[in-house]
Amino acid sequence: MVAMKPAAMSRRTAVKTLAATAALAFAGGAKAADRDMGGVIRARRGRIRQSVVAWCFNPMPVPELARHASVLGLKSVELCDPKFWPELKQLGLTCAIAGSHGFAKGFAQPAEHAECLTVLRKRIDECVAFGVERVITFSGYRRGLSDDVAMKNMVDGLKKIVGYAEQRKVTLCLEMLNSRVAENMKGHPDYFCDDLERSVEVCRRVGSERMKVLFDIYHVQIMHGDVIARLKQHAPFIAHVHTAGVPGRNEIDDTQELNYPPIMRTLIDLGYKGYVGQEFIPTRDKVASLAQGVEICDV
Repeated sequence: MVAMKPAAMSRRTAVKTLAATAALAFAGGAKAADRDMGGVIRARRGRIRQSVVAWCFNPMPVPELARHASVLGLKSVELCDPKFWPELKQLGLTCAIAGSHGFAKGFAQPAEHAECLTVLRKRIDECVAFGVERVITFSGYRRGLSDDVAMKNMVDGLKKIVGYAEQRKVTLCLEMLNSRVAENMKGHPDYFCDDLERSVEVCRRVGSERMKVLFDIYHVQIMHGDVIARLKQHAPFIAHVHTAGVPGRNEIDDTQELNYPPIMRTLIDLGYKGYVGQEFIPTRDKVASLAQGVEICDV
């Protein structure tokens, strides 16, 4: 098979993206100023730096998703393997937040500290080499631990790595996950940091500017609601944001209960400078759904 030249791939991607989004632009009445000369909806205002999370678009390969993201005006494809980062750079993209040890293990359990620390240290070094500013981390599961014991374990474990993160100027982002809704038959019923206030308290006790939370709007809505109030309350501790529709974790359109434009405007009003990662699972054409999400958040 003859390898396709990068320029040819870019044109093919643009044509496919145009075909997928033309009907959306027509039906939604997108203004001409919000489209490029080919009619493709793009993030024009740029007040929200948008990213897309790779796993949600499986089985679409990361390089293909990256080319669509570039056409749509996104700035990042995140939580993808570092082997893809050079290709992101070629497209003018970055990786807004790097993956690490996964949510099945974390700092609530001392027996899992060594493995998590090894993975994080390696990923921090990779981030520095490529200019990635954030890396995700998780609490893991309680497995019978009390709140006090699990909290102490979290703080003790994260203090072993946060100094290295400070030296390397990479921010650790602790993600809160909901413990109520099973996703793809895999729920998080025993996840320790299933509460935003608890997650923020971990960061407060670690006591570093390099220890923050990943504010996942989907998980916060399921566990707490009051998304805008919590954004305002915890703004100093928020280093990254994720989207998804509730219920279902699908498109962020008017089929679900969250109203994303005022949430995005709240982030702007708060002076938020991080990324917003689109982490919904498309139920329709993947590119058209991503284009719609981009438009909704481009306030």
